Amino acid sequence: MGNKPMYRQIADALREKINAGELKPGDALPTESSLQEAFSVSRVTVRQALRLLTEEQIIESIQGSGSYVKEERVNYDIYQLTGFYEKLADRNVDTHSDVRIFEVLKADVKLADKLAIAPDDKVWHVKRVRFIKQKPVNLEETWMPLAMFPDLTWEVMENSKYHYVEQLKKMTIDRSEQELAPVMPSQEAIAALALDPTRPILEKVSRGFLKDGRVFEYSRNVFNSDDYKFTLIAKRRQ
Repeated sequence: MGNKPMYRQIADALREKINAGELKPGDALPTESSLQEAFSVSRVTVRQALRLLTEEQIIESIQGSGSYVKEERVNYDIYQLTGFYEKLADRNVDTHSDVRIFEVLKADVKLADKLAIAPDDKVWHVKRVRFIKQKPVNLEETWMPLAMFPDLTWEVMENSKYHYVEQLKKMTIDRSEQELAPVMPSQEAIAALALDPTRPILEKVSRGFLKDGRVFEYSRNVFNSDDYKFTLIAKRRQ
């Protein structure tokens, strides 16, 4: 190890801690200053080590927060209609939603068509960022008919929308019709999810239907593709 550059020695030491389970997915790495002190090196050398581990997809940096052991990607099973919290239920990780917009609007013709309501009917417009631990992974914009959900609250949207619909409103969710496409990130998405502005991201546009046929939501979600994987099962026609 003596002939190996110091930044590689630091990267090896951190990698060993991760492999041994001393640092687990989602855990914060020591700060740059503490690594400088521990290895008696410059900040430049520490950053070289962190850059190497980032390139190897072992760690990730969150602007203004620090470096973290990279979490396993969230598995988005296209054939299972589950909410954000349900998808992460078996991961035992802290999640939360930061509601950025919570307002009532009049539906224009296009939105009214998506929600199967009349133009100028009032709708909830909610925009929120979904977090896994400290990392923003999903920017969601949702419209829901006000007449169907007159008691919707900010607090509900900080938690599970599907829990509110099913458990509190006693409505039965039947299905979601979804379109998934790669897009270039908007300035809003870049800021909200700390995205690389030169890399495409995934956008999902969906309409949610109740068992009685009513549309209860129209949503646009953008995902950091580093944090999600999308799976489906395709069977060959017999």
